[in-house]
Amino acid sequence: MSTRAGNVALWILQVVVAGFFVMSALAKFTNAEPAASTFEAIGLGDWFRHLVGVLEVAGAAGLLVPPLAGPAGLALAALMVCATLTELFVLGGGAVLMPLSLLVLCAVIAHGRRAATARLRTRIVG
Repeated sequence: MSTRAGNVALWILQVVVAGFFVMSALAKFTNAEPAASTFEAIGLGDWFRHLVGVLEVAGAAGLLVPPLAGPAGLALAALMVCATLTELFVLGGGAVLMPLSLLVLCAVIAHGRRAATARLRTRIVG
């Protein structure tokens, strides 16, 4: 993000989205509703609910670390693609707006932090 105002707006978005994913993960770890019944309907067991919770916490943490914010946004966007498809094709599509909205927000973060992601890739790969 090239402008100061744009950078600040992107940081605010990252903090808000990270907070949402942490709260979502806590619901998965504590077996709170509707997370418990949703994952029961998916049929993959508690291990999958916990795995998604761990991925959400890792992604949320990544959103708050400047060099990792872009890749974390991309990873969380991919997770939300899976959540959107699961909602549409397994759960009936009644609550598709939430994962779809988060997908868009995560994609905005990934796009806004693409320069930092490219720098990180260069440092890692060479």
